[in-house]
Parts: sequence; C-alpha cells; structure tokens
Amino acid sequence: MPGGSGDQKRQHFKGAEVSCSVKYFLFGFNIIFWPFLPQLWKYGVLSNMASITDLGGFDPVWLFIVVGGVMFILGFAGCIGALRENTLLLKFFSVFLGLIFFLELTAGILAFVFKDWIKDQLNFFINNNVKAYRDDIDLQNLIDFTQEYWSCCGAHGPNDWNLNIYFNCTEFNPSRERCGVPFSCCVKDPAEDVLNTQCGYDVRLQGELDQQKYIYTKGCVGQFERWLQDNLIIVAGIFVGIALLQIFGICLAQNLVSDVKAVKANW
Repeated sequence: MPGGSGDQKRQHFKGAEVSCSVKYFLFGFNIIFWPFLPQLWKYGVLSNMASITDLGGFDPVWLFIVVGGVMFILGFAGCIGALRENTLLLKFFSVFLGLIFFLELTAGILAFVFKDWIKDQLNFFINNNVKAYRDDIDLQNLIDFTQEYWSCCGAHGPNDWNLNIYFNCTEFNPSRERCGVPFSCCVKDPAEDVLNTQCGYDVRLQGELDQQKYIYTKGCVGQFERWLQDNLIIVAGIFVGIALLQIFGICLAQNLVSDVKAVKANW
C-alpha cells in the first residue's frame, strides 16, 4: 500500500540522522578561531623583526602571517563543513587539526631538548632589541613592556645598555641619556602619579648597591626563567587545555562525518 510504503520510508530515515548538537557545537568551536586573527595580524607592524633575530634572514613576521592564514582556512573549513554537512571539508579540518597537534607536540619536545639554544636566542633577541631601542617605536614598546612586567633591566643586567649608542658610557657619547637606562628599568614609586621618564638618567654612574634603590638590576633572561618555573603548572595547564580542545574538535568532526555517512548510506 502507498501509505504503508511512506511510513516505512519515514521509519527508515529516522534510524540514522545527523546530530544537530554536534553540528552546531562544531560550528561554534570554529568561530573561536577567528577572534585571534586580528591579534596575529597586529604583529605585522614589527616590520624589522628579521634584523633582531638570528634565524638566517628569516623574518618571524611571515610566521605570524602563515599562522593567521592557516587559522582562517581551518576555521572556514570547519564552519562551512559543519553547516553544509560537507564530509570533504570536515575531513580536511580533522586531518589538518591533527597535523597541527602533532607539530605542537614535536615543537614542545624540541624546545625541551634544545632549551640552551632557545636561551641563546632569547639573549640575542633582547640584546638586539637593546641596540635598536630608539630605532623603532614598536620594539621600544616591546622591551619597555618586558622590563616593566618582569621587573628587569637588559638581558643580564643594566650594563647591557652599553650596547645602545644613546645609553653607553663612552666618553665620546654626547647623549643626555649617557650611562643611563630607559624609564622601564626604574623601580616604580607608588606615590608618583606622573611617570618620570628621566628616572634612569646617570644611574649607572653610581655603585651597584646604590643602583638597586632606583632601578631593577636583574636581567630579563633570568627573570623570565624564574617566572616560567614559578608558573610552570599554569603554563603546562594552558598547553594541555589547548591540546584537549584540538582533540575535542577532531572528535566532533569525525563524529559528524560518521553521522553524514550513515544518513547517506540509508538513501
């Protein structure tokens, strides 16, 4: 009977269906990628990063551009794949996310194995920032933030500022900042409402004990290592959380692919 055949078809299709919760959860999961894109593109303003890194002429800005592009493509594939139930896009999203997870795991292992090389790169980076401090406003803001946040001065100490032509202590230096340090090295006085940008003038003409009253005397490399040790659980937790999110995204995509295949198999 025609009526009975229609009922059987309806019952047949009800046996396998795409989960709406998985579908829209995966869509929402991919939406969270896109707010990070402007932050990655923002780093493009550091146009001369290649000159302050020892990476064989490779400009790290390209790394931010590539990562931003990958995140856009990945988010697009996940969103459209979920909404349109496109198994090709979903598989692409799943495989690509798995590849990123593998690369992150590899990078973590390499960072642990080559930690001395990373420390040398950090030294090189900070010292080159010191040299170029007045040459680029973005680099200047970067090193000021670093020194204020970690309460440090230079890579290993205030004397690293001898690398800068404005702050070095040579007798031929005509700069008013001679034998000084940037204001970001200064110990902040809670009673001061207005930032004193001249607080570091001539401070390195004094003895080390006297310097400690006015400026930070510890290097940023050592302070960073200490911060990392003090916050190791938090840092590890963040990386584990990111890894779990990626695994969760892969599982959602694979689940949705299985649902779509099951529905198509019943056609």
